[in-house]
Amino acid sequence: MNQNAPEDAQSLSVKRAQVEFHNFASLGQPERNLRIYAEENRRRLGVIRAHHAFIGEMTPFLEIGANAGHTSYMLANEFGASGFALDISADSLRHGRALMDAWNLKREPVRLAGDAVNLPFADGSLRFVCAFQVLSQFMDMDSVFREVNRVLQPGGVFLFGEEPLRRKLSLKLYRCPYRESMTPWERRLFDWGLLGFVVRDVIGADQEESFGIRQNHGSYLEDWHALAKRHFAEHEFDVFVPGRGWAERAVKRAAVFVDPHRSEWHAAHWLGGTLAAVCRTAGAQPVARPFDPFEEFLRCPDCHGTMTREPDATLACTSCAYRAPFEEQVYNLLPSAERQELYPGRREDIVDFSLPGHERQLLEGWYEVEGVFGNKYRWMGASASAKLRRMKSGPQKLRIRGFAVPQGLPGEVTVTVNGSHAGHWKLHRQGLFILEADVPEACDYQVRMDAAPQWRVPEDDRVFTVNISMIRLVDSGA
Repeated sequence: MNQNAPEDAQSLSVKRAQVEFHNFASLGQPERNLRIYAEENRRRLGVIRAHHAFIGEMTPFLEIGANAGHTSYMLANEFGASGFALDISADSLRHGRALMDAWNLKREPVRLAGDAVNLPFADGSLRFVCAFQVLSQFMDMDSVFREVNRVLQPGGVFLFGEEPLRRKLSLKLYRCPYRESMTPWERRLFDWGLLGFVVRDVIGADQEESFGIRQNHGSYLEDWHALAKRHFAEHEFDVFVPGRGWAERAVKRAAVFVDPHRSEWHAAHWLGGTLAAVCRTAGAQPVARPFDPFEEFLRCPDCHGTMTREPDATLACTSCAYRAPFEEQVYNLLPSAERQELYPGRREDIVDFSLPGHERQLLEGWYEVEGVFGNKYRWMGASASAKLRRMKSGPQKLRIRGFAVPQGLPGEVTVTVNGSHAGHWKLHRQGLFILEADVPEACDYQVRMDAAPQWRVPEDDRVFTVNISMIRLVDSGA
């Protein structure tokens, strides 16, 4: 296995977008997201229980793309398993504190920021790996399967679920957002079960795509079957076919009727849906090992040496200078070059509202900082400005991350850089947005944003438009 992940599996710009998106969005609406996490855990618990005899013992487990870690907490508390929750977003994982408090949980996983195509685990170290809504984030899914195979013991199990099945019955005209961001006519088609016959791929893909997260939604049921067969000795599949509205229910009934086994496999081909699979590597039953010390399961993401835990809980490589402090209960085990780019800390070419000291780069028009962890932001009024300084050579572009609320829609944002017009954007949907524009060669940049419409809330004399969580320079084309 190469030390570096294949470039075509997931580009650095996509990884950056994932870190920014999940840092900001993982618990941006706490009550709503806790409800969603609980619903996801109920679905996933049902899949695990249905295949529990196939899965067997889960310790030590690894969840890839864990987000806030909610499913890892479920494995630890429902099944008494010990293991790791891994996500590329360290701040998403830090929201596990809120989960423990809200759900009164006693056990927790070890939380690691890491890369699915360069897993910081020793060969043959794990008994169970799971991933939900993760594989379709990679252009080269084989690279993830190879890494999972590498870290699993002989006879170990990989469960992946909630992966999209491409549907044959669709005009594939455009990408659509999630329901809460749909236009009235989209919502009506959705409720009737007709929207899926129009959109290009998974409903909701528009939000991630517009943020810079590229997704691989091109796999039909037979493609997933071939992928599992290529990498694993045994597998079991479940398909979950939507039945939204009268239209999809009618087609689903017809597909089940013509299937010789009265199964939903024909329906999955016609309507798509999601897939869950439980796969086992060749070999005897995995060998039981105590979970502590947990660092014995890890390896250095730079040189692949063994890791040790120092008295202050820092993880350190025994062969090179790699170190990972225990920062707010999360270890960052990304390769050094990737970690430096995705977690640069406070720099003059970035205004990250989640980092202390960012206010030194703000000029005028900002209200006080709000939010927690990576979900920190400031509201702005009709206009606001900030300053950046170039830290890299070569062409640069400006990247602004913000959030629009229903009171400000339809809205618009105009950006000027050093007094020159950089771009004008229309905002038609609520939620996270990204604005990107090329900037001229300069050492210093003054960025001004003008937004409309303005709105107020009762008993507050302030004027609001949108809120902003990050302003930064990135390499042009990255």
